[in-house]
Amino acid sequence: MTTPTLVQTIAARADGTRAIRVASVLFITALTTAAAQISVPLPFTAVPFTFQPMIVLLGGLALGSRLGATSQVLYLAAGIAGLPVFAASATLPPGPLRLLGPTGGYLMAYPIAAFLVGYLAERGLDRRYLTSVIAMLIGLEVIYMCGVLWLGLLARTAAGSAAIGVQAAIMAGVVPFVLADVMKLLLAAAIVPGLWRIVGRRGQNY
Repeated sequence: MTTPTLVQTIAARADGTRAIRVASVLFITALTTAAAQISVPLPFTAVPFTFQPMIVLLGGLALGSRLGATSQVLYLAAGIAGLPVFAASATLPPGPLRLLGPTGGYLMAYPIAAFLVGYLAERGLDRRYLTSVIAMLIGLEVIYMCGVLWLGLLARTAAGSAAIGVQAAIMAGVVPFVLADVMKLLLAAAIVPGLWRIVGRRGQNY
């Protein structure tokens, strides 16, 4: 059984369902773009450190499956159109070619991860901290899995060299990031349940 997401509930109470949904999708798209600009290149891997995965997962948790995925499709569409929404990099290809480079798998996983986390939110996993952590961990695993498979088996570098293999991709695309990503996730997972408590208290006044 599905339950209303946080954004759906706020929109329904504000009597502006469509406008609030559209604004929320665009807000998450903009946050994803902003998070990409906080990028730290690492000397031992082609994958930079960014805050994007947490925004993607939070977006899915708050927006739900379809709207969460839509926010990330819009983000990728902006990048494909040549807008400067991807992380700045001296080594990664610009514009639409970024999706064919070593980080393409992570980027293309964003809509999938947002949809999956949103699907779990629509089943009530966004209401409590522990279940929010579980939903976001599942989404993070999807991002890692797609990123590693692309980096290890399909990606080609700007110089045209072949992909590096799955084992090397795990060492380059997961191991350096997993601890920091999990720590960020544990902090971020409290946001939506906290907002639910605020919304619940306000709902009692209606």
